[in-house]
Amino acid sequence: MRLLFIGDIVGRPGREFVVRALKGLVVKHQLDLVIANAENAAGGSGLTPQIYRELVKAGVDAITLGDHVYRRREIYSVLQTKDNIVRPANLPEEAVGRQWTVVTARDGTQVGLFCILGQLFMKPADNPWRCADRILAEIPSDVRVRFLDFHVEATSEAQLMGRYLDGKIAAVLGTHTHVPTADECILPGGTAFQADVGMTGPYDSILGRRTDRVMETTLTSNPTQFEVASKDVRLGGALVDIDPESGLATRIERLCVTEAELPALEKLASSSDA
Repeated sequence: MRLLFIGDIVGRPGREFVVRALKGLVVKHQLDLVIANAENAAGGSGLTPQIYRELVKAGVDAITLGDHVYRRREIYSVLQTKDNIVRPANLPEEAVGRQWTVVTARDGTQVGLFCILGQLFMKPADNPWRCADRILAEIPSDVRVRFLDFHVEATSEAQLMGRYLDGKIAAVLGTHTHVPTADECILPGGTAFQADVGMTGPYDSILGRRTDRVMETTLTSNPTQFEVASKDVRLGGALVDIDPESGLATRIERLCVTEAELPALEKLASSSDA
């Protein structure tokens, strides 16, 4: 099976890009499952029910979140009722939302999905390593394919998680920094890894925010509104091929889709519908 993981969707530019590109990407890459991190999809921080529905309609099969999971309180209803969205598993037990879920890919493969927050330079969260052990023990044993979105600041911590879970899980892919790393690989035990798959949003920016606003506050300490930028929008992510029998990865490819590629993808989607 082939899985596409889309990195942090940032604001309206990121959402609109996903809506325009995704159907064509499904056809072009023969995708069986699409997972996206959407914790920045609402104005650059958080997720709303309307945006959740927009992404699912566009073709996103499952959604992971991160440290901004509760920035928009209205998302609580979605977290409580939908089975294709997960909150970070190492938040307190009482936190709203599923700690893991199982989704079915187009080829019929069941995929266990969860996300975990890192600890370095992040808000307090429970031990990510012990959390990973617990979640993997809770996912039914017949669900052989397991996927982790490790929402983490430090690449060293991401690499540690990849090595820790190598051979136990199909993929450990990172989000949060909005900067794609060039370390995608299949680890010795068969786990696909990339420290950060990058963001889906405006790259002419400071991590998706308007450069002028971030620059002013940085240089003067005067507060400004860090609005989402609008130029050079790209989709950042990773393609992973997985053996459903072993539950391990056979290939990973870093993916970056630019605005120049959108017309061809839209044409491909239209011809497929016809």
